[in-house]
Amino acid sequence: MLPNIAVIGNGYWGKNLVRNFHALGVLKCVCDSNSEALLAARDQFGIDACSSFSELLSDPEIQAVAIAAPAAQHYELAKQFLLAGKDVYVEKPLSLRVDEGQELVEIAEAKHRILMVGHILQYHPAILKLKELIGTGELGRIQYIYSSRLNWGKLRSVENILWSFAPHDISAILYLLNETPVSVTASGGSYINPQVYDTTLTACEFQSGVKAHIFVSWLHPFKEQRLVIVGDQKMAVFDDLESERKLVIYSHSIDWLDRLPIAHKGEGEVIPLPVEEPLRKECEHFIEAIVTRRTPRTDGRDGVKVLEVLDACERSLRGQAASVPVHQSAPKYFADSTAVIDSGSEIGQGTKIWHFSHVMPGARIGCNCNIGQNVVISPGVRIGDRVKIQNNVSVYTGVELEDDVFCGPSMVFTNVINPRSHVDRKHEYKRTLVRRGASIGANATIVCGVTLGRYCFVAAGGVVTRDVPDYALVMGVPAAQTGWVCVCGERLREASNVNCSACGRQYSIEAGSCRELICSSPIAA
Repeated sequence: MLPNIAVIGNGYWGKNLVRNFHALGVLKCVCDSNSEALLAARDQFGIDACSSFSELLSDPEIQAVAIAAPAAQHYELAKQFLLAGKDVYVEKPLSLRVDEGQELVEIAEAKHRILMVGHILQYHPAILKLKELIGTGELGRIQYIYSSRLNWGKLRSVENILWSFAPHDISAILYLLNETPVSVTASGGSYINPQVYDTTLTACEFQSGVKAHIFVSWLHPFKEQRLVIVGDQKMAVFDDLESERKLVIYSHSIDWLDRLPIAHKGEGEVIPLPVEEPLRKECEHFIEAIVTRRTPRTDGRDGVKVLEVLDACERSLRGQAASVPVHQSAPKYFADSTAVIDSGSEIGQGTKIWHFSHVMPGARIGCNCNIGQNVVISPGVRIGDRVKIQNNVSVYTGVELEDDVFCGPSMVFTNVINPRSHVDRKHEYKRTLVRRGASIGANATIVCGVTLGRYCFVAAGGVVTRDVPDYALVMGVPAAQTGWVCVCGERLREASNVNCSACGRQYSIEAGSCRELICSSPIAA
């Protein structure tokens, strides 16, 4: 059942929220202190209108609110509606103070309410495509990002240009890189009002080595909204004011002649994008979060990360462009200082990554995994929860490890059947799937294109060239099946119905297959 949503503010931006929520069939009421704005909404959409938000707090028919009031009111309005048990969407920025934003997150979690922030670029098809390109390694290693958001714009007297314009670009950059800058340096100018910055230029330093510049101004003679991403293989330009060339990829290159760099320009490739209104997708996402009770992509914690960067920028501005560290919460995973974690990778809570390992862009590692020494996780690899990968293992593109998989020391995956160093076969990578609970012994080799079944066991040194059934024990070169194993790892005796001597689980073995008679939970290591 769709929720009833009220929009607070039918002004410059709020009217777009009103239009979209009405089109989606969930708009119940519009609230605004301006009587003309209320009349306009009521006449255009035929919905309820009120001039005081206090009426909405106790209205049981209103399940959620979308706040498009001035930024200085975001915190207080969001807090009151969360405490009243309403789900809340609030336009950027979440608040004008980090501690207030954190408080809103805590209230939302305590009240089991949805708190979503209007970081609209994370719903833009161009940004979503850029996220995909970075994740698959299409652009190579990201080196530099530049964004400009300029306009002869609506001037503010409370928040400066940094808090008004920059949240869009900060949110997009953090989303694309999947990391927060370690430090920022910001400079700006106050030309109309000595107390309010009209232009700012911010430099961000990231742990991965990426550098970013963010230029915002409301004293520009024309509108400009552009994001440039420079990788070591390709460059991307997102120009939101373009209609036909909104996202273009350039294959520029550099040759070194007589130890001097020579730049070569490549032709721009226009990337086709779906014709979608980002705000419509954002509104749909909020409705979906309300209905499913799932955490939205741009939740309160995402909003706080942006506030932390803005706060550091503000401190740098006030400190005469000094470099300021960005306060960050403790990382949810552990990585040794010698490990390399590329931007665009995703690592779950409780995972440990040890010495000299490398997690590449687009790789996804689940929760509570243990990644040993000198391990490489390639782009596009998917690793589930509680996976253990021992030392000296390379998990190549095309490999997927489900939950509870064990990879022994120096075991080998491949992803091409007929490799040649002089032939590019990236388009021929074959998929290798290791199903839940499977174990691969030390120095074993898994030839690509096979599936290892649930809880199967590949003995040390085995070479697997074909699919392995669930619970099968295989060994040798090439690997052949020699028996069956239990979920707990103990070998099963051959019988039509058998109980594991170690844990008591019951199995049926017949017609070359083994199945557990009563499905069990994984055994904790």
